[in-house]
Amino acid sequence: MAKSIDFKMQNAQKSVDIGEDEDDDEDDESDSEDSEDIEPKLKYERLANDLTSILSKDAASCISVNPKFLVLGTHWGNIYILDHIGNRISDKGITAHTTTVNQISIDANGDFMASCSDDGKVVITGLYSSDSNQVVELNRPVKAIALDPQYYKPNSGRQYVTGDDKLLLNEKSGFLGRHKTTVLHQGEGPIRNIKWGGEFIAWANNHGVKVYDTTSKSKITKIDKDHDLRPELCICQLVWRDSRTLLIGWADRIKICVVKDQVKTDMRDNAPTRFCEITSMFTTDFIVCGIAPLATNLVVLSYDKTGEKIEEGRMSAGRPHLQILEPHLKHFEEISNDALSIRGFQEYRSIEYHLECLPDENLYFIVSPKDVVVAKLRDQDDHITWLMEHGRYEEAMAVALEHTKELKTHSYHAIGRAYLDYLLEEQAYDEAGRLCVKILGKKRESWTEEIYKFAKIKQLKAIATYIPRSDPRLDSAIYEMVLNEFLSSDYERFYQLVKEWPPDLYDSESIINVILARLDREKNHELLLQSLGQLYAHQKAFDKALGIYLRLKHKDVFTLIHDHKLYDKISDKIIQLMDLDKDRAVKMLLDHNDTIPVEKVVQQLSKSQRYLYLYLDQLVQKDLQGTQEYHGQLVKLYAEFERPKLLPFLRRSEFYPLQTAWEECEARDYVNEQVFLLGRMGNLTQALKLITEKLQDVNHAIQFCMEQADEELWENLIEYAMGNPKFITALLHNVGAHIDPIKVISKIRKDMEIPGLRDSLVKILQDYNLQLSLRDGCRKILVADSFNLLERLVKTQRRGVFVDGSQLCPVCNQRLTVNDLRFASNLNVFHCRHAFHEDCLPAYVTNCIICNSIKKDRRPGAREHFMK
Repeated sequence: MAKSIDFKMQNAQKSVDIGEDEDDDEDDESDSEDSEDIEPKLKYERLANDLTSILSKDAASCISVNPKFLVLGTHWGNIYILDHIGNRISDKGITAHTTTVNQISIDANGDFMASCSDDGKVVITGLYSSDSNQVVELNRPVKAIALDPQYYKPNSGRQYVTGDDKLLLNEKSGFLGRHKTTVLHQGEGPIRNIKWGGEFIAWANNHGVKVYDTTSKSKITKIDKDHDLRPELCICQLVWRDSRTLLIGWADRIKICVVKDQVKTDMRDNAPTRFCEITSMFTTDFIVCGIAPLATNLVVLSYDKTGEKIEEGRMSAGRPHLQILEPHLKHFEEISNDALSIRGFQEYRSIEYHLECLPDENLYFIVSPKDVVVAKLRDQDDHITWLMEHGRYEEAMAVALEHTKELKTHSYHAIGRAYLDYLLEEQAYDEAGRLCVKILGKKRESWTEEIYKFAKIKQLKAIATYIPRSDPRLDSAIYEMVLNEFLSSDYERFYQLVKEWPPDLYDSESIINVILARLDREKNHELLLQSLGQLYAHQKAFDKALGIYLRLKHKDVFTLIHDHKLYDKISDKIIQLMDLDKDRAVKMLLDHNDTIPVEKVVQQLSKSQRYLYLYLDQLVQKDLQGTQEYHGQLVKLYAEFERPKLLPFLRRSEFYPLQTAWEECEARDYVNEQVFLLGRMGNLTQALKLITEKLQDVNHAIQFCMEQADEELWENLIEYAMGNPKFITALLHNVGAHIDPIKVISKIRKDMEIPGLRDSLVKILQDYNLQLSLRDGCRKILVADSFNLLERLVKTQRRGVFVDGSQLCPVCNQRLTVNDLRFASNLNVFHCRHAFHEDCLPAYVTNCIICNSIKKDRRPGAREHFMK
């Protein structure tokens, strides 16, 4: 089976341990865990199964891959066809060569494969049919071979290219399909690598890389070798990214070339129709052992430039690396760098590593003599696994939610459950409880399991708030377990849950029995009694519940009454409710006076005049007319508890006994109230006397006289004022509209000294002059208005009046206007719009005879009768 791998960072590079490796050195011991927060881009699996036994007896020399299978060549000349996890396809084993297999090529459809070897043989094998199998003896070592991607097509010409010291194109041509060989290139040393992509063949020799166009049958480019390393120590790596893009990795150089069409300006020009443009070229600090595309990036199998070292008489090499590079024009950026734990890597040189890929599947096969490792892009499952391993569960949940359809091994719910376990291990109980709602959702069984986990570690308080009460609804045993937990450890939280949870979630009777048993030991415990009262309310035993709350004098009794509409059960408990909260009690009584009659409330509150006042005061503000029978009581209550409200109430109400109210005010010596009541009773003289003698407020007295508008009352006030100079001054300041100044001045004794008399007299004269000015101004305004109105009347009467040509004279019933001037007559048109022939009217008529007759005859239909 394929084995998964673990990642470790070492000097900014990830050291990849692929399963077990007995030959690993001690580098892993110095790996730092500080860089583990960097997520790897690739994951790795070591191919095992049948491949393990193959490589235990033989050594891999090359590999070629296809979406259906892979083909492995060995140093013993054997070729093995395996699936992508290392299982051998038993009936496809081939013994083709007697020595090292140098290169293997598979056509695009996976129907044929070709291999070459140092034994001079080229073997072409049909994987599904042996009709086209062939073995070609070249009698010289063949280092490279490439099948035409379209080789599987019968009419393709069955082309393939081999490379030794020549580049030979082999094909079947002619009517009989004879074998034909064409030399495409020679004379520059051995050819070590060939890759056929689409219409182009690329090959590498000791001098550089060349590209051949099979359509124009010509070479279109040459890319020179630009390094000093010996070709046999670092083979040029060639890969076609697509039908026109060639990737070249050679020694420490990487190039990306694109084949483009040549625009010809002269048809006689014999230059190639296509050319190759280098779009990226840069130098690395490592040797390229293999190169492959990853979208627009590159996957590079690299080897340390320092090469092999001799330690204690034996060769020692470093790990190979698999890197992802982002290429630019003259430089690159490293995206990831994984150091691979290849079996026996200490003994291998760079030429012993190979890299093949399936670009469409993002699979990369790394081959060494004794090991084959597959690298692939990490998917969302791998990303989530890495996040969870690093304790980033919330990010993992977000990714799972966003990529639900892509996940194969993870789910949002499973990640959430793992996160909850992690939080419990970290003792983050409150956070775990809060997240249960988000993670567990409506999964009833999951809720049950998690609650028991919290109960096991005695942390039910962290999840109690979030336990669902419906959808899903859990077993009653769960809720009872939680309540019993708090009943034994936290009375306050127990009381909160009893208030919040619907009573049908658990067996109330069993909880009540437990509380009663505890109350035997902890008598009068307030929270226990509150909880008991709430449970009685749940059982609709409202009398018991009310009794407990009133006994505790707890204000939640109002909530209990409101929630369960218990207004008809409190008529004998009104005083107790007022003792708890006067304002809430009064508001409740007023809001529900249809259930709690006012008569019963007044009867109950008569035992406490203060409470009765608070109730009636609010009641009369709400309904003045409907509380007439209590206005007499209110006068006494206002007088006793809040005098500032008494006089406004006396003014507003007319439903209290005046005599009783006056006696109450007299007993308390409330003079202002007495004055008002005497005025309402008609005893104006006594009221004025109270103002002048007790209050000695002349302004009040004057205001009182103004309100009553009684001449005799003014006379009394003036008589009283003659003995008090201050009163005389106030009267002189207020004479005019209500008092004739002569009446006051004439009664003043000559020897009396009156403060501010001169100013008062000056004010009187000024007021008199002001009145004269006002009268004169009013007269002038009246005259001006009269003239203006008269002028408007004259203008109006002089205006022309329109007479319709069809209008008739009311007297002769003839048209008023005629076209023939011989029969024309003068017209008389009145302002009422009635028009007559002048000859039809009596002499000296100045008013409309129609309108005059209507004014004289006011009977109904008089005007109509006249018109007839």
